[in-house]
Amino acid sequence: MPQKVNPPYLLFDVGGTDIKSALSDDAGNLLGIRRVPTRHGTPDPAAGLIDQLHTLGTDLMAESPLVKPKAVGLLVCGVVDETHGRGVFSANLGWRDAPLRDMASKAFALPVGFGHDVSSAGAAELRFGAGAALGSKVRNAVMMVVGTGIAAALFVDGHPVSSGGYAGELGHAAVPGGLDCPCGAHGCLETIGSAGAIAKRYAHATGRQVNGAREVLEAMNAGDIVATRIWDEAIEALAFSIAQLCSSISPETVIIGGGLAQSGEALLGPLRLALRKKLSYHREPLIVPAQLGQDAGLRGAYLKAVEAKENQP
Repeated sequence: MPQKVNPPYLLFDVGGTDIKSALSDDAGNLLGIRRVPTRHGTPDPAAGLIDQLHTLGTDLMAESPLVKPKAVGLLVCGVVDETHGRGVFSANLGWRDAPLRDMASKAFALPVGFGHDVSSAGAAELRFGAGAALGSKVRNAVMMVVGTGIAAALFVDGHPVSSGGYAGELGHAAVPGGLDCPCGAHGCLETIGSAGAIAKRYAHATGRQVNGAREVLEAMNAGDIVATRIWDEAIEALAFSIAQLCSSISPETVIIGGGLAQSGEALLGPLRLALRKKLSYHREPLIVPAQLGQDAGLRGAYLKAVEAKENQP
């Protein structure tokens, strides 16, 4: 009788809306994936998160009594200091300067690999997804997640750029035509280029509520002039920000993930063209869709867990 594989890693991907959890084997294959709403409103947000993670992990392991994880992979949103294992700030979940890695390690009595959700998802896309599909090793890349907001992960010469957790906040870089942002600044990319902004701006301009950017795209395809203008303005804003990256870190590829990436070539084709018009001598990056979907974060958590296990004395 074949011996059961003991999944050695316990993985968590914490977002503002939900937490994804799973076990994985040594090759990174995900087992028992769960998605539950992230708990909000606890008096101590960091402690509340760790308590929820412990419950989720306990339930996962109870379903596989032979499981004895060797390490935990934990990704969180917000500003993250991976080096010191701290959640610096999360506007959505409320913690400030929380020692999340140490708290999780104590809760599970295991080594914990800790990282930023988008940065680690980007590393997973390069290793297992869009980067691997290019057929050559990509060392300079941007992973841009375009959803309700916009976040990015930057990779230069094969290394992620963190800057204490503050790098990659592309959604809050100013672009022409940008509007007032809840962050307190004016002109932020995500006020015009995000999926959330596309839906919000269309509803404001027409008085018709829509269920996301996809409905704006459908309206554009049906000949709606307002939808076309708003979609085009979003693409111009995204292209502007990517062009700025081409002048600074010169990525070989830009991987587009998040809800807006589901628009496929309706987004990517015009985005490539708009970017090309903004470049001269610069290296033009390949713009490709992310391939790992909603599991990119868990695959990134796997990479962090492996790192934590290998760094054990």
